[in-house]
Amino acid sequence: MLIKKASDISASEITPKGLYLNRRAFITAAAGAGVAAAAIAGFRELRSPSEVAHANAKIERLQKSSFSTTETITPYKDVTNYNNYYEFSTDKYEPAGLAKNFKTRPWTVNVEGLVKKKKTLDVDSIIKLSSPEERIYRHRCVEGWSIVVPWVGFPLSELIKQCEPLGNARFVEFTTIYAPNQMPGQKIPVLDWPYVEGLRMDEAMHPLALLCFGMYGEALPNQDGAPLRVVLPWKYGFKSAKAIVKLRFTDRQPVNSWGKSAPSEYGFYSNVNPNVDHPRWSQASERRLGEFRKRPTLMFNGYDQVASLYSGMDLKKDF
Repeated sequence: MLIKKASDISASEITPKGLYLNRRAFITAAAGAGVAAAAIAGFRELRSPSEVAHANAKIERLQKSSFSTTETITPYKDVTNYNNYYEFSTDKYEPAGLAKNFKTRPWTVNVEGLVKKKKTLDVDSIIKLSSPEERIYRHRCVEGWSIVVPWVGFPLSELIKQCEPLGNARFVEFTTIYAPNQMPGQKIPVLDWPYVEGLRMDEAMHPLALLCFGMYGEALPNQDGAPLRVVLPWKYGFKSAKAIVKLRFTDRQPVNSWGKSAPSEYGFYSNVNPNVDHPRWSQASERRLGEFRKRPTLMFNGYDQVASLYSGMDLKKDF
């Protein structure tokens, strides 16, 4: 057996504590009740989270999507207990507990900038704009881990059309909620709060861009961005703004939070590109939550449908 010293192990090689504990729990259950019974219970939790695990409302009349991947879905317990959500904590295991009482109603989204008419939209009226569909997307985090999640939402383009942007609007900027009384991470200047992200208009209008309000057939959990977030499967996870409260349409490229904080590490486009390493780690491989082997990182995270959006661009310069 190969034994490494601590100094030889990179952060990306360390098995997350939650996954280690989940594996131990599985082994214990299997020993006590038999491997078959444990496997059946695990499958139920994978696709149909128990009411004990969370008390979110079921989403009715859910349509399947042709955009979905056929890859194995990451267990719900992993997706909801290992989160990058700095508004609550920089520790990936803490947001689930800290976000438990986060208030998502009442909730409105302001529409500003280059639009025909500025407006304020209620989140529930936004959700009713289009029939909900389930899209099973794979995602890649910049730190080297990835997930496959059945998100629930509808194309972001549907909301943008309702906003009636002017012809000179080239970008859409997303601003997330600033609520330090509910989000303890915002009391620490890790980033310049509130969190801001942006997309070029053709990116935002692409059919793969999803406005999300649920996952695993139920309402979006607080720690995963409730009540409203965007999901961009071909970009690194931090581009998918959570808890959105404002859309601003502009003719200038927005200054996004991570680009402002560390411009040499986080470019505006942030497309998954195995040929562009982060200054502190390689992006050539990834590890799926719940798995112990690495896999090669795919260009655009495997979503070749978006390649034409970046035709003629230097993707090492415009990273």
